[in-house]
Amino acid sequence: MSKILIIEDEAAIRRVLSKILSEENEQYQVFEAEDGFQGLEKIKSEDFDLVICDIKMPKMDGEEVLQEAKKIKPEIPFVMISGHGDLETAVNTMRLGAFDYISKPPDLNRLLNTVRNALDKKTLVVENTRLKKKVSKNYQMIGESEAIIQIKEMIDKVAQTDARVLITGPNGTGKELVAHNLHEKSPRADFSLIEVNCAAIPSELIESELFGHVKGAFTSAVKDRAGKFEAANKGTIFLDEIGDMSLPAQAKVLRALQENVITRVGADKDIKVDVRVIAATNKDLRKEIEEGRFREDLYHRLAVILIKVPGLNDRRSDIPMLIEHFTNKIAEENGTAPKLFSKEAIELLQEYDWTGNIRELRNVVERLIILGGKEISKADVQMFASK
Repeated sequence: MSKILIIEDEAAIRRVLSKILSEENEQYQVFEAEDGFQGLEKIKSEDFDLVICDIKMPKMDGEEVLQEAKKIKPEIPFVMISGHGDLETAVNTMRLGAFDYISKPPDLNRLLNTVRNALDKKTLVVENTRLKKKVSKNYQMIGESEAIIQIKEMIDKVAQTDARVLITGPNGTGKELVAHNLHEKSPRADFSLIEVNCAAIPSELIESELFGHVKGAFTSAVKDRAGKFEAANKGTIFLDEIGDMSLPAQAKVLRALQENVITRVGADKDIKVDVRVIAATNKDLRKEIEEGRFREDLYHRLAVILIKVPGLNDRRSDIPMLIEHFTNKIAEENGTAPKLFSKEAIELLQEYDWTGNIRELRNVVERLIILGGKEISKADVQMFASK
């Protein structure tokens, strides 16, 4: 059921609107309030999917209701009802966050279309919020070791800027977690974070992947296609494993960073982009520069801020927390109760040489949960997690 609140001081108009909506869709549950104060109290106590609010009302007008409601529940869409003399005020309510406004007397089709669109928007907002929480949960940085605390503090400082960041560290340490946290805590968080694994894309296709192409640029280019930089406009692009990028592609990325423009493969027209760049690598880029495989000028463009993610062997004190995190996550994914790890089992896992880092630990925890007893014991670790 979609819950709709009508705030209108004229009883006749309230009844007409309520009847129209109730007859239009049996899934609409309509509530009424005779003034702004009563409407605001209902908004505080109920979860509405849409508010239809008159602008000119005694005691508390529609603008005030809108402003106060947005402080309490900013996700609720407001459709404002205005008399012909209130159009300037109605336009102002749009600036204050109203979804739309409708003139009195309301046109039936316009009203119903606006209600449907506003409810669709509410559904999208709720779904996006849910997905964002899910994404945030998936990219939690678990640990309280000194190294992780330093990284979290650096993220908090750097995220609010547009400074480019180069994240280094061995495979499996969670470099992508750092990138996601930088994006989610930044002013660009409402826009996309586009990830590109430079190592997974063939060198002959990387330029098309990053910058797009026009129809006919090469054999399989059957239509124009935007690239990842365009998709990340206003947001962030995460160039993972950038040390594996070809030199020609590096040159184009350098130009994009210098001039904030890209050119699709096969095109002459420049496209302006506003993108924050975060890059990551498990390679020693200084060594790659010496051996002619990486451009030094690109390195200096990328490495405004350097964040080094430690291997798991350098943060063993975080292993108990990571085990608990993975245990709960795996149980949630499988719909089962989480298993417990004995103190001896955890201590033994802390002694292991984690060459595969956190990714390897996660796999071992899952294996132990599947093959071990009701409580994971030291013997389970020795049998199923031996290196």
